[in-house]
Amino acid sequence: MTSTTTRLLRLLSLLQDRTHTGRELAERLAVTDRTLRQDIARLRELGYPVHAERGPIGGYRLGQGATMPPLLLDDEEAVAVAVAMGLTENGSTGVADIDATITRALAKLQRIMPKRLQHKVNALRSSTEVGPAVTGSQEPDAPVPAETLTTIATAIRGTTTLRSTSPEGEREFEPYRLISWQRRWFLVAYSLQTHSWRALPVADLSQVERTSRVFAVRALPEADLVAFVLREIASAGWKVHARVTVLESADTVIARVNPTVGVVEPLDDHSCLLLTGADRLETIAIYLSMLMMDFRVDDPPELVTHLRTLARRYAAATPPEH
Repeated sequence: MTSTTTRLLRLLSLLQDRTHTGRELAERLAVTDRTLRQDIARLRELGYPVHAERGPIGGYRLGQGATMPPLLLDDEEAVAVAVAMGLTENGSTGVADIDATITRALAKLQRIMPKRLQHKVNALRSSTEVGPAVTGSQEPDAPVPAETLTTIATAIRGTTTLRSTSPEGEREFEPYRLISWQRRWFLVAYSLQTHSWRALPVADLSQVERTSRVFAVRALPEADLVAFVLREIASAGWKVHARVTVLESADTVIARVNPTVGVVEPLDDHSCLLLTGADRLETIAIYLSMLMMDFRVDDPPELVTHLRTLARRYAAATPPEH
């Protein structure tokens, strides 16, 4: 027979899930209806707003109250909350007082976490950097399974190689850093097939697994790995890429264009080359219109065709001058 405290915690966990009938709760807890009612009353005395609904589909559920009672999280929920708060803490919300509150909440959560969960959270936090949230994105989200991120983070911490399959086939690489940017995840890794540094979209990797091979840490391609990833994304990390000549100096364009949007190379004092990309031609066209500068598209031809179509539409939408 379970203790009252253990039974109350079990009851609270069930109530946080969904609405349960009294009979269902009593059977799950192996108690009488009277004991169940007493346990419900104890939870209410502790500040948990347990609501009772009458009728054939009624039952008990945990609702909203006047104060914030303690919450119960399962393993996956606790890790998810801790990682999310940690990423927010690293990236800063920019909202007064919230950053300090997140730090306190994260400290409280980690104090009560089992060691096995702390190892997962610490591995992810220590292996991850957050890219700047300075530009909007029209691209679809690229969700990544939490298990994949945990596997990669553990390999980074243990300096063991990873093996995975991707559009390029099966490969093995040395993992060094996870970068979270604009709802996407990238892995800075050294490819053992191409013997080169890569910024790999984690969403494109499948069947990621750690090997038993321990590697000696190499000198990083540069100190700022976030900047490395952003340049790789701009020049080669998108489905569609474009070369655009902008009729302004490189300094002027650099002041306007963030590294997440493109790489700028000077041509002369009054023009420069912009290498940019996106998952759709339409998105590149939007970026170019936001430059508010004269430009010429060098490549691809499909982008030129799309801009001509837009130009005709804009011209047709503009009433003639009198």
